[in-house]
Amino acid sequence: MHRHLASRRTVLAGLAAALITPSWAQAAPLEELTGRAFGTSWRITGAENNGLARLRPALDALFSEIDQEMSPWRADSTISRFNASPPGVSASAELIRVVQAALALAHDSGGAFDPTVGPLVARWGFGPITGGAASDWRGLILDAGRLSKRHTDLTLDLCGIAKGRALDRAVSVARGYGMDNLLLDLGGELHALGPHPTGRDWHVAVAHPWPGHPPHAILHLPAGMAVATSGLGVQSYTLNGRLWGHIMDPATARPVDGRLRSVTVLAGDAMTADGWATALFAAGDKAGPALARERDIAALFLFDAGASVRGVETGGIGDVLT
Repeated sequence: MHRHLASRRTVLAGLAAALITPSWAQAAPLEELTGRAFGTSWRITGAENNGLARLRPALDALFSEIDQEMSPWRADSTISRFNASPPGVSASAELIRVVQAALALAHDSGGAFDPTVGPLVARWGFGPITGGAASDWRGLILDAGRLSKRHTDLTLDLCGIAKGRALDRAVSVARGYGMDNLLLDLGGELHALGPHPTGRDWHVAVAHPWPGHPPHAILHLPAGMAVATSGLGVQSYTLNGRLWGHIMDPATARPVDGRLRSVTVLAGDAMTADGWATALFAAGDKAGPALARERDIAALFLFDAGASVRGVETGGIGDVLT
């Protein structure tokens, strides 16, 4: 199993949203289908006898296709060929769509989200994209099915957004099989295809940023909505008493510094939630919440407050938290 799209963001199992099944599950028995993709796990949860196993071949093929195009951990992926090619490469419509979304997010976030920071991530001990130019998302060029660059050694890393797109496409696969009332989980990012089989919202736990603590909050995930979290977790290390994480601040060319520990974003699709969770964390302690308020993004920021955790809510996310 390759290590793939999880390179820039922590695998969210244990850090972000996780399915919980209290006493009401006895009244509506649930069935799960699980697998592996992109160096992490995926899970689909629905009512018993829903025929979930029918989805496996299509999902395996989908995730393999995405991995072949967008994984920086594979030397033969389209992304890796682009990174190694001074003039650029031909690109599929799907890859163009994801790069367009990444560039739009880079623009809207004032550069806090930057899909060209791969060499910087590697320099701090986290990613596979070694060498290359300094980050410059404006140096990426999309034109008539081709992905090229203004600087011959510029690189591209879509790990901050591609997993969310993969989850959205998995939802489309399940919908194509006529299924609903499902919760799809890809590496801790979740998308609700319809409500819970009992008719209510799906309930997911927003994990406490400190291991071993109970969930910070329970999020009621409405049908058709997605949630993603970005933060410090397994992709971090402590050196000289300081915690260093894998999410870079493009403005300083260093890992994000401060008290911010995680950002959870609720959105209408997983690619948006995934990308904005990364962008808001990269923006940092003050600019992150300010950017979320400016863009009216439903987000929960969790800060290390010493003996406790301080939460900051934006964009009405408090309406779905308990």
